[in-house]
Parts: sequence; structure tokens; C-alpha cells
Amino acid sequence: MGRGRLRIYLGAAPGVGKTYAMLSEGHRRVERGADCVVGFVEHHGRPRTEVMLHGLEQVERKELTYRGAAFTEMDVDAVLARMPAVALVDELAHTNVPGSRNAKRWQDVEELLRAGIDVISTVNIQHLESLGDVVESITGVRQRETVPDEVVRRADQIELVDMSPQALRRRMAHGNIYKPDKVDAALSNYFRPGNLTALRELALLWVADRTDEYLQQYRGEHGIRSTWQARERIVVGLTGGPEGRTLIRRASRMAAKGSGSEILAVYIARSDGLTAASPKELAVQRTLVEDLGGTFHHVIGDNIPEALLAFARGVNATQIVLGSSRRRSWQYVLGPGVGLTVARDSGPDLDVHIVTHEEVAKGRGLPVARSAARLGRARIAAGWVVGVLLPLLLAALLTHIQTDPGLANEMLLFLALTVAAALLGGLYPALASAAVGSLLLNYYFAPPLHHFTVSDPKNIVAIAVFFWVAASVASVVDLAARRTHQAARLRAESEILSFLAGSVLRGETALDALLERVRETFAMESVALLEREADVEPWKRAGSVGPNPVERPEDADVDMPIGDHMALALSGRVLPAEDRRVLGAFAAQAAVVLDRQRLVGEAEEARRQAEGNRIRTALLAAVSHDLRTPLASIKASVTSLRSDDVEWSEEDRAELLEGIEAGADRLDHLVGNLLDMSRLQTGTVTPLIREIDLDEVVPMALGGVPEDSVLLDIPETLPMVAVDPGLLERTVANVVENAVKYSSQREQVLVAASFLGDRVEVRVVDRGPGVPDEAKDRIFAPFQRHGDAPRGAGVGLGLAVARGFAEAMGGTLAAEDTPGGGLTMVLTLRAVPRGRTQERVTLDAEGRAGADPVDFDLDPIRQKAGPR
Repeated sequence: MGRGRLRIYLGAAPGVGKTYAMLSEGHRRVERGADCVVGFVEHHGRPRTEVMLHGLEQVERKELTYRGAAFTEMDVDAVLARMPAVALVDELAHTNVPGSRNAKRWQDVEELLRAGIDVISTVNIQHLESLGDVVESITGVRQRETVPDEVVRRADQIELVDMSPQALRRRMAHGNIYKPDKVDAALSNYFRPGNLTALRELALLWVADRTDEYLQQYRGEHGIRSTWQARERIVVGLTGGPEGRTLIRRASRMAAKGSGSEILAVYIARSDGLTAASPKELAVQRTLVEDLGGTFHHVIGDNIPEALLAFARGVNATQIVLGSSRRRSWQYVLGPGVGLTVARDSGPDLDVHIVTHEEVAKGRGLPVARSAARLGRARIAAGWVVGVLLPLLLAALLTHIQTDPGLANEMLLFLALTVAAALLGGLYPALASAAVGSLLLNYYFAPPLHHFTVSDPKNIVAIAVFFWVAASVASVVDLAARRTHQAARLRAESEILSFLAGSVLRGETALDALLERVRETFAMESVALLEREADVEPWKRAGSVGPNPVERPEDADVDMPIGDHMALALSGRVLPAEDRRVLGAFAAQAAVVLDRQRLVGEAEEARRQAEGNRIRTALLAAVSHDLRTPLASIKASVTSLRSDDVEWSEEDRAELLEGIEAGADRLDHLVGNLLDMSRLQTGTVTPLIREIDLDEVVPMALGGVPEDSVLLDIPETLPMVAVDPGLLERTVANVVENAVKYSSQREQVLVAASFLGDRVEVRVVDRGPGVPDEAKDRIFAPFQRHGDAPRGAGVGLGLAVARGFAEAMGGTLAAEDTPGGGLTMVLTLRAVPRGRTQERVTLDAEGRAGADPVDFDLDPIRQKAGPR
């Protein structure tokens, strides 16, 4: 069964008439004969909306109790059991009461769509995820109920329900939206003219962007290559801090203003081991940017501004979005910061947007200090400069000033430089600073001057104490830096291990996603999971991410064995020993995920084998009974004719020959259905789609039923359909024969056709016993006959073959109840659009470009979708 179609009525504010328009569409569908029900509609006490519910079937709601109060929500199971053609579901962004089947109503709608049910729903512009911040800034109200933009953008049709602010306020004043006691408060707050005007503009711009997408699709399908605006690519620079969510939403709004804009969120990590940002926050931001239609990227680079600009230019970006710095004012003495550096070096080809947020100037917390081996060349060089060169400059300065500050003060100044060298470059630059400072104090400031001797014993003690204090302070500062770094590493490790434990409990089975997290966590170029069956067998890749993954563990920069015949191989750099503990946890989880994937595959294969065994068993039963019955009849008639003991009259001989012919026809029909089912299951059905009128095919399909058993009603005004005539004839013949077989002998089977939008429906209506709702899908399964009716000849393949052929032609076949009793089979086919322009189009079974060209008469406006 195909996926249902989603239609959304979009409004700028409550009260514009979305629900009323949805219910009106429901009434129109019912009047056209569609099976339409109300899954959930809340009229909020609005009398005109409540009146529109009359005449529409409503599925009973599900009652839930939460914190002692009773609530009602849409009963998804009841709607799925009812299985209507169309369901009306109001308030797409609604949050369900805890205890419901899904957390959000749009998730309920997704289930209905996957079940093949068309859904008509409503949503306000302020409920779109990307517009949450801007709506709050306009109205002062934060929308708690939101729906991802991608869910709304995937809708097959979006219709804007528009109303001017003045008209909406008049409707509010007349009491058509809220109760009279709430009107004044609403008009003076949320429904102010300025608010409504801004929300209306947002809605119009959003729908206009959707129109641009349709137009761009049309141009692409028809190969139009004339001048078109350049595509905007917006890069969002993330730090792993909480302000990243604001930046992503702001970039999404910027992208929404231009057709085809693309969002690329990038986090740049240093190439020195585990990343310092919170993996949990990065995971949240990754999910958010993907929900808004963008992509998340993890880049390695020690110089963040350079890496960010290189990435932006590499993806041909046009704009960069950064957050205002979280550094405090005094921290700017250390440099201009990432934002200012990127803006300065971006050049004329990149626009840089600095976005304010709530974390501005609140500080980034204590910096993650690293040991000297991990400081980087720039930091170590700065430490040596401060520890060696600055003492020389300080000594030159003190020797040229007229006022003597005294030996004690001079020692404190040199001690300050030693501490600074320890903070910048670690222990060794600090020790060098202490030694240089001691020598300079001895030579320039301790009598006798300009000699490396000290005459006063007190000065000897002072210089010795200075060196001891400087070395001790340097050791303490370096030790504190090491402990801080270790604490940061342990925090990062605990978050990563917590993530792995959670993924085990959630049963996540995406091996590529896990390997990608390994690559991002350890700043590697590629990661591969290798395995082999025995020690002498070659290695094989079970999964890999990144460019140029290795083929053998010995070729990798880092390899982590997993048991005897499996290893995790990483390329890019050599990892320090302390990172291997976390890598071991990742490796164990990768082995578990691989085993789970294989178990799922084996379970699926077992299911297929069980299905094959079931079909073989059913086929044996069919051969032993249904095929033997006509064979026995033919054998008996032939034996009788060949018998010399009886002299048969002409009437008797004609009757026996007629029996032989009938048995042979039954055999031919049964064997034909078996062969057709085999072709469908092996995927060898290749329809030759062409344009044809229904009245050329349907009458030919009625040859296997009595002439007076079917009433045909096919209007001449119907459009042509794009089908395979042979498959259509077989489909209609199987459905009609089934209807005649089970229909009341006093009632004719009605075969009627109608035109609905871009579809033509053929309805085969019988007045038989009907089929319960729970069995409507089973009757289309192979070797199934509802109730195993003894008078029904065949192996239960007729409807299965009919549905298979219908879907192969891009149509559908479904069962509905006949009003007053009986069963109606609805065959839906693609109609050929009527128009004035001839265009040569080639279609395959699914309506895509293919072989065997056929002429279609297409309307120029609808050429973008092709014939349907």
C-alpha cells in the first residue's frame, strides 16, 4: 500500500478559518463519494465550526487521565482500524497528553500516512520550529507546541488561509473566535494589529518560498538552464555551547527567505584528542539542524578562524553566522576573538553575521588547561618568550630607571614573569625563567654589581629563596593545569560512555553512525571495522566512514583489537595511551551493533523463508484440490466419450464436450493466476504504459462472466488513463469475476467509473455478504479466500494478482463497504491531463521516464509533474 497524501491548511493566527476550511473540504470529499472521517477536530466552542461537524463521521476519541484530570486525544488505533480514505486531523503541532501513543500529533499523522490514509490537517505559522524565536520577539509569547519545518514542507499540498488583520479583529470582536469575556484581553495583547500584520507577513513569505520550490522543481524537470539566482549556502559556526540552538534557528530563518538556500552547521575541534565540547549538546544541535533541513559537519583544525573560513570557501558558502563572543571584557586582551577574526579575513565573497544571544559576555568557564605535551607549538613558543626574553627586557628597563625599587620588588617582578611562563608554556619554560631571573638578579641587582658573586649573605639567601619559590610556583601551576586537563578528559569520557550505554539500551543499530561518532570524537580522517573468519584469512571491511579507509589493521595509525578476528582501525594520527580506554568502549559497541545488524538480517531472511514455506504449502493444497477438481471433470468426460459401451446422443456428446471445455477454461484461469503471481513475486512484470480510454478495455474484461450479471456505467467524458491495457484487462476481469461470484444472484454487479482530480476511479460494486474491516487487507493476500467459501472455485489468487497489476501500473486497489451491504472494490488509475500542448513523454511502470515513447496531451502549467 502506498503512502497517503498530506494536505495542510496554514494560517497566520488562530481564528483565520483553517478548521472551517478543512471541514468544508471534508464535506466536498464526502459529496464526491470519498470515505472521509474526522480523526480529531476541536471546535473550541465556535458555533459555525461546530455546525460544520454535522454530517461527517467522527472517530471516537481516546480518554486519558493525567494528574487527576480527564483528557481526550485522537485514537490512532481506532482510525487505523476504521481505515478511511481521508482523515481530518486538526492542530498538527499539538502535544499529546502523557501516556498517549506518540508525544506529538504530527507523529500520529505520520502513522496514518504510512498506513496509506490521506490526511488533511491545520497548523499556524507560529508553530513552525524555525520561527519560534522570531514569533516570541513579535508577540512576547513563547510557543511551546511546535512542529519541525520539514514535516510541513513534505506535505503534498499547502494552502494558505489568509485574512487581513482588520477582518480578523472584527471576527474576534463579534465573538466568533473567543468567548466574550476573553475578547478584550485578546485584542489588546496577542491580536494587536502589529502582531497580526507581522505574523501574516511570515505566513506569506513561508508559502512564497514553498512556491519557489515548486517552480524550481519544474525548471529542473524540463531542463531549463536560463539565468537563475545563485544558491545561498549559510554556514553556522558552533562552539558546542547552548547558544548554538539560537544560531541554527536564526540561520534557518535567513535560509527561508531565499529559494533553495542551504544550511551547513559546523563544529571545529582541535586535533589533540577528545573534544572539549559537550557531546550531549552537540547531539541536540545536530538533531535540530537536521530537523530544519540542514546538515551537520565536524571539522578538525587548531586555528579555528582559518578552519572555519576554509570550510566555508570549500562548500562555496555565501554567508557565515556566528554568535557574539561569550568572553568577558578583560579576555579581549588575549586577542580579538573568533568572530572579529573571521569578519576581518572573510573578504568580499563572504558575508559574516554576528548574532546576539543570552550567553553573551557570560564567560566560557575555565579554559581546559593541557599539559605541556599538548599545548601546541604556539603556546609553548609564547611560554619560552615570556620566560626568557621578557626577563632580559625587564632587567634592561630596571637598570635604566633612576629610582631603585629595591631587591625585594625586583624579585617579585621577575617572579611574575615566571608564573606567566608557567601558565603559557608549562613547567620547562617556567624553570628556565626562574634560572634566568636568578642570574639577572645576581648580576644586575645584588652587590657587587655586574659580577656573578654576592657579597652580602642575605642576598645569597634571597636569590636562593627566589629560585626555590619560582620553581615551586611553576610546578604547582603546571600540576594544577594537568589536574584540570585530567578532570576535563574524565568528564568527556564519562559523557561518551554514557552515550554508548544509552545507545545499547535504546537498541540503536546504525553501524555507520557509530563509526562516524568515533571519527568525530578522536579527530580522525577515517575509521573502519575489519573482520576475518580465521587467522589465515584476509581482512574484510564490515563498515567504514571517511575517505580512504584501510584494508588491514597494520596499515592504520591506531588499531583496537576486538576478540581474535575483528579490529577497529583508525587513520589520521597516533592516539595517546589515555584515549585508548574510550576507544576500547567504542570498539566493543561496534562489535555489538554489527552482531545486532546481522541478527536482524537473519530474522528477516527467516521470515522470508517462512513466507515461502507458507506459499509452497498453500500451493500444494491448491494443486491437490483446486487443480485436481477440473482435471477430474475433464478426465471423466473424456473417458465417457471414449467408452464403447454407451451410445451417446448428440445432446449428451455436446454436454460432455462443454464440460471438458469448462474444465479446461478453469485450469487455464488457475494456471494463469499462478504464473502471474510468480511474476509479481519475482518482479518480472514490466508494464507497457500508454494512453487509452477505459471503454476500450473494461468491456473486454467482462467476457468471463454472464452477460446479464454486470451493469456497466463508464461516461464518455472521462479522461484517458496511462496504463498497460493487458494488465488493466486482467485486473478488471479478476475483480469483476470475484464480485459476480459472491454477489447476490438477484442483484447485478455495478462497474462504474468517475474522475477525481488527477485520478480515475473504477468502482466494482456488489451486493454480496461483504467483508469485515479486519479482513479487508487479508483478501488481497495470496492463497486467501474469505471464509473459504466452498462454492468459490480457484486458489485465492485473483485479488492478489489484481492488486499487484494495479500497483505495477502506478495505481491502487482497495476494498470498501457498499452502503446497504456488500463490497466495493476501488481501482484508482492515473489520468492523462487534458490540455492544448502536445509533448512526447515516455513512462515506465511508476510514471518515470523510460522506453516505448507515447504521445500525451499535456497542459503547459502541469508539465512540471508529468502525466500522472
